[in-house]
Amino acid sequence: MPSKKHSIIVRANAKKVWDFVRSMNNWAPLVPGYINHHIINEKVSTWEFKIDMGLFKKKVEMKVTIIEWKEPSQVTFQLQGINDHFDGNGYFMVEEKDANHTRMTGFLEINSTGTFPTVTNNLMQPKLEEIAEELTIAVSKAIEGL
Repeated sequence: MPSKKHSIIVRANAKKVWDFVRSMNNWAPLVPGYINHHIINEKVSTWEFKIDMGLFKKKVEMKVTIIEWKEPSQVTFQLQGINDHFDGNGYFMVEEKDANHTRMTGFLEINSTGTFPTVTNNLMQPKLEEIAEELTIAVSKAIEGL
């Protein structure tokens, strides 16, 4: 199962980081290749984005469901493919380092459930690493820009 964890120090206090990551409406537009998202309710949304796979771009649609909010330290979510056969999960974790710095960790794990899942998972690993890192950095910059 392809997965990637990326941590970064955010120049903001833990409350500011938590206030941002607790709402998927804040970080959905920061996903690389973002097209749009729709909030269904407080815990469920659908996202649409494009992934550059080298020779072609793939449009991905997925449902994101918040599984748990552990205020003020972690939001955990589940992913389910709408136009492709995959599922997964992830989280944002917030850890106060000092009054003005917070470690934020983003984690994503995706598992292909379609035809040839082993091949698909192997192809997804480098792209997942790129997406997880870019998303975590983009969230950090958005928080620091508030």
